[in-house]
Amino acid sequence: MTKVIGVRFRKAGKVYYFSPGDNEIKAGQHVIVETARGIEYGYVVLGGHEVEDKKVIQPLKPVIRMATEADEETERRNREKEKEAFKICLEKIKKHELEMKLIDTEYTFDNNKVLFYFTADGRIDFRELVKDLAAVFKTRIELRQIGVRDETKIVGGIGICGRPLCCSSYLSEFIPVSIKMAKEQNLSLNPTKISGVCGRLMCCLKYEEETYEELNGRLPGIGDYVTTDDGLRGEVHSVSILRQLVKVVVSVNDEKEIREYKVGQLRFRPKKRREKGNINDVELKQLEALEKKEGKSKLNGD
Repeated sequence: MTKVIGVRFRKAGKVYYFSPGDNEIKAGQHVIVETARGIEYGYVVLGGHEVEDKKVIQPLKPVIRMATEADEETERRNREKEKEAFKICLEKIKKHELEMKLIDTEYTFDNNKVLFYFTADGRIDFRELVKDLAAVFKTRIELRQIGVRDETKIVGGIGICGRPLCCSSYLSEFIPVSIKMAKEQNLSLNPTKISGVCGRLMCCLKYEEETYEELNGRLPGIGDYVTTDDGLRGEVHSVSILRQLVKVVVSVNDEKEIREYKVGQLRFRPKKRREKGNINDVELKQLEALEKKEGKSKLNGD
């Protein structure tokens, strides 16, 4: 076991492990650490605790020091400088007539580098832009192209649920999301209904997937034939996944009627896992259109 602390450098960013050394560091404090980008100012989200050695990427770098008031003032000035750098970069992009959208600007704590995050439809030749920016800031310049999910995480916003976006408020990493999850939960395959602000499948489709898989596994499929506990045999008309109720079309005195049963009152052959082949033609066209837009059948983020 290795004693570590967890540090974030951006809101809802990835948590990185560092060695606390002899310091007693608690969550909520700020520290100065060395990263691959140089000296950084970080926020402690996990106080000193032990983790398995295999979860630690070696060599584990130590905390340089606890952040002082001077460090906090430096960080505040860097945030102000980022706003000015953003404006300057916008002007330079317009000057060079580049088809790119500037999203964010970030100074490293030691001012050794300025990073500019942008989105674009394709590859951008920004060599001349970098030269102009280097002449203005007199330091190393890095332009980093990001995807639409990363853009949404940085910019933030409100989802269709009325709450702040998951990715910008607490998700440290994008979770794999697929069309199959929407189908498993009986959601409409209309892209506008299951896509987030970023235009990709909503991250929250993953949250209840395991529960729906388990509940669906107990139910018959629509169109299957079942035998009820009162001796009737009929075709499944519809199911209520969360309530575990099944509506069955049965024949009583030569007349068909729909009756509702608890799943425990039915006998049926367990259905196979729902696959793409079980989707009807209309849903399949919607699925193929959405997958074509995403560029792959399983969406793992950008």
